[in-house]
This record gives sequence, C-alpha cells and structure tokens, in this order.
Amino acid sequence: MEKNKEYIKFLNDLKSKIRQAQYQAYRTVNKQLIKLYWDIGKSIVEKQEKLGWGKKIIQQLAGDLQKDFPKNSGFSERNLKYMKKLYIEYKDKSKGAVP
Repeated sequence: MEKNKEYIKFLNDLKSKIRQAQYQAYRTVNKQLIKLYWDIGKSIVEKQEKLGWGKKIIQQLAGDLQKDFPKNSGFSERNLKYMKKLYIEYKDKSKGAVP
C-alpha cells in the first residue's frame, strides 16, 4: 500500500512540473507574439509617416504576408490594423510594458 501512495505522489509531482513548464512556455510565446505585433504596428506607422504610404499598404502587406505564411492566419488585413492600433494606443503609455 505504501508503494501505491508514493507512486501517486510521484505522478502528481510530475504532472505539476509539466503543467508549470507548459504555463511558462505559453507565457513566453505570448510575450514574443505581443512584441512581434507591437513591432509590426510600429513599423507600419513609421513607414506611413516617413514615406507617406496610405491605408492600402496594410491591404498589400496582408496579402503578401499571407502568401509567405499561409499556415498563420495572424497577418490578415484586420489583424494588421489591430497591430497598428495597439502601437498607436500604447506607444506613449508603455514605459517598459511593451517593448
């Protein structure tokens, strides 16, 4: 009976470690995605301001990015607009919160 209790404790400890590692991985991935979205939004804003590109650049970028990354639906025109909006909304408020 004692072996069974030890095994259950061992199994639960391993499951806890696995869940903790998964959680840390998800956090890391999410942090990197937010940084990527921030950078894309910032790049779009900067190019539009510096080169005078209009709104159609987002549509063109979305099409080109979707061709190169067909398995990733995150680069739609709508999402690129959200990335731009994220940057615009938080660029002065971030102070280290977003890269």
